[in-house]
Amino acid sequence: MIHMGMPTLIEAPSPKASIDLCHRLGLQFIELNMNLPQFQLDKLDVDELKVLSKGDHPYFTIHLDENLNVADFNTAVAQAYLNTVLDTIQLAKHLQTPVLNMHLSKGVYFTLPDRKVFLFQEYKERYLDRIRFFRDACDHAVGNDPLLICIENTNGFTGFQKEAMEALLESPIFALTYDTGHDHCIGGTDGPFIRAHASNLRHMHLHDASGHRDHLPLGTGDLEIPRYLSLAEDHRCRVVLETKTIDGLERSVDYLRQYHK
Repeated sequence: MIHMGMPTLIEAPSPKASIDLCHRLGLQFIELNMNLPQFQLDKLDVDELKVLSKGDHPYFTIHLDENLNVADFNTAVAQAYLNTVLDTIQLAKHLQTPVLNMHLSKGVYFTLPDRKVFLFQEYKERYLDRIRFFRDACDHAVGNDPLLICIENTNGFTGFQKEAMEALLESPIFALTYDTGHDHCIGGTDGPFIRAHASNLRHMHLHDASGHRDHLPLGTGDLEIPRYLSLAEDHRCRVVLETKTIDGLERSVDYLRQYHK
């Protein structure tokens, strides 16, 4: 049976409130969102988190700050982002967190009369060198711990992002997160890359979508939810029911209960 979890919700912003909701809904884990001020490394109470997640209580995964740009051309900025990830790896080890979820930045682009030029594409070898440096630093920090850093699809992989992910996946500590709603909203263009690397799929953000609207409760949009659940089961993914409200989360849990009858 795959583990089902919930995201951090604005309506349940503290670890204790999230734990209570997660426990009430019968879910197994909570994805702490490090975009929020209370989940910054200097604000988290590690001892409290360890107490809240001990025994048969829900455990935590971590969603890294979406602004992370570990390949920024400003080396001081890139190093600050790298240090954030390395410090979060140490936190994850203390909490026995199995997954860090992260986005891969597209960086800055120049708008020309006829096209956009992404600087990471224009200076691709420099970009990929920084990606490999990030990979090796994370690999060393994780060591033998069973922690995975999963890269999530967002609004369509570029060519240079695909090359970066190929480089990251050379390390066993890196894997993939499949966000179902994001893929639907861009016409399914990330799906082929995910399927081609399905052996690296370990995490899923599952939510329904309709047109360009995503993060809908399961069963209220256009996605074939059973197909994604089957994919998650085949690859032993943890699944975050990534709605944005308690009501949406409750409706998604109700959908799953009907699905598993």
